[in-house]
Amino acid sequence: MAFGNVRRLPSKRFQARYQVGEESIAAPTTFDTKRDALAWLARRQTALADGMTKTPSQLAARTTFEDYANDWLAHRPLKSSTRVLYRRQLDKELIKTWGDRTLSSIAPADVRDWHALLLPKRPTERAHIYSLLRTILGTAVADDVIPANPCRVRGAGQTRRAKPIKPATLPELTALTAAMPERYRLAILLGAWCQLRFGEASELRRRDIDMKDGVVRVRRGVTWLTGKPVVDTPKTEAGVRDIAIPPHLLPVVKTHMLDHVARGPEALLFPRKPGVNEQTSPSTFTGMFNKAKIEAGRPDLRFHMMRHTGATLAAASGATLAELMARLGHTTPAMALKYQHASADRDRVLARALSDLAMGGVSKT
Repeated sequence: MAFGNVRRLPSKRFQARYQVGEESIAAPTTFDTKRDALAWLARRQTALADGMTKTPSQLAARTTFEDYANDWLAHRPLKSSTRVLYRRQLDKELIKTWGDRTLSSIAPADVRDWHALLLPKRPTERAHIYSLLRTILGTAVADDVIPANPCRVRGAGQTRRAKPIKPATLPELTALTAAMPERYRLAILLGAWCQLRFGEASELRRRDIDMKDGVVRVRRGVTWLTGKPVVDTPKTEAGVRDIAIPPHLLPVVKTHMLDHVARGPEALLFPRKPGVNEQTSPSTFTGMFNKAKIEAGRPDLRFHMMRHTGATLAAASGATLAELMARLGHTTPAMALKYQHASADRDRVLARALSDLAMGGVSKT
């Protein structure tokens, strides 16, 4: 008789479950393939045969956070960059504090005391690390390993900006662009007028620019969490998008493609140096950007603030919230936004309005 059972979920992933006495025990995560699910069942069957029977209540009393977290991460369907980030957060903070603790011994008061002292000067990282702990222990709750999640610090998974972002003005954007090395000026302009993230811009290739339709196609991004470039698809479906290039920017794009981009569809728009088809790292770009922002009189600027600048300009051009979300590649939990759609035609109208704003004109929509 087969040990346990595997079923395919509507998501097309596989869930494994087995029975010990009257307790039905599910795997802590779902699996990409049926083979992976069967392999997990085989490991559990071996553990049972070796006398290591663990019902959910026994599992909580005997399993350490480190063991459970490592198993959770190993079977979680994640982007490679996210997996690296979670591994780093686990090793840096969570396992250091909770690694030897059994799941059943982690109490809400323990979590609250830990959070009170966690990275007080790094609120964003603090919120992300807390959220990871809450998610892992939330899985343990869903699997009936522990009765309730001890992570109950209200608002701990969120962070507020210490100060509001001040978008660059058009003269400041012009000055910043002019102060950059010529082969990187378009990166600034695409960051602002097309609201690209740095990882999206640095992975753009010749094939992603459609000069005929005036569109930049965002299909990939690059991260550097391991010190080396890791190319992957965007984290969300909204991140995969076609962005209409404002008409006033098209001649700049064409000139850049002729002067600074190698031949062939895979040639990067912003390689780390001419003749080398390797992405420019954030540290290399930041060094140049820091000098340029001082010359532009805005030492507070960061590349990501170009997106904020572009969103502000787009809003001033009459963009609706749905159109802004489509252009930025954002998702939202607001149910109403699921029924708002940004059309490609309207995106082109928005792009023309951005050009009118840049040229000092008034858009006629």
